Amino acid sequence: MALREILEFPDPRLRTVASVVETFDEELAKLVEDLYETMYEEQGIGLAATQINVHQRVLVLDTSEQRNQPRAFINPEIIQQDGSQTYEEGCLSVPGIYAKVDRAETIRVRAQRADGSSFETELDGLDAVCLQHEMDHLAGKLFVDYLSPLKRNMVRKRLAKARRHARQEDPQPTAAE
Repeated sequence: MALREILEFPDPRLRTVASVVETFDEELAKLVEDLYETMYEEQGIGLAATQINVHQRVLVLDTSEQRNQPRAFINPEIIQQDGSQTYEEGCLSVPGIYAKVDRAETIRVRAQRADGSSFETELDGLDAVCLQHEMDHLAGKLFVDYLSPLKRNMVRKRLAKARRHARQEDPQPTAAE
C-alpha cells in the first residue's frame, strides 16, 4: 500500500473522464488499497481514482463512525434514484471549502468488486451523497461545478491564496543549501 498525492482544484487532470476497468488483477487490487490508505490518512469518507491521477472507474468510501467499513466500487453506475436531499459537501481535492449540493436521497447502484464480481446495493443518506460525489469525479466533475460561476471563481482564488501562503511558510530548500 502507498499514500498517493491528491490533485487539487483547479488542476485540469481532475476534469479527465475515467475509463471503464476491464482488467481485474493485482494492479487493480493495489490501486484499491492505495485509495483506502490515502482516504483514511486524509480523513476523507470517499476517494475516486481520478483524484490521485488514475483515470479508471474506481472509487472507495467509508462513512462509518469507526472507519471500519471500507467499500470499493469498480465501474459503478446508478440504475435507480429517488427523492432529493441537500447536503453540505467538502472534498479532498478542494480543501477547506464546503457548499450545499442537491443530490438524490436514495440510489441503487450496480458495480463490481476488485475481483470482478458484480453486485447491486441501495444507498441512502450520507452513503448516497458520498457515492454520487465520487461518481462525479469519475465523470470529470467537481462539487464546485454546482456553484454559481461567481462562487466557483471565489473558491479558485481562495485556494490559490492558501497555496501561496503555504509556499511562503514552507519554502523549498534550494540546490545551494
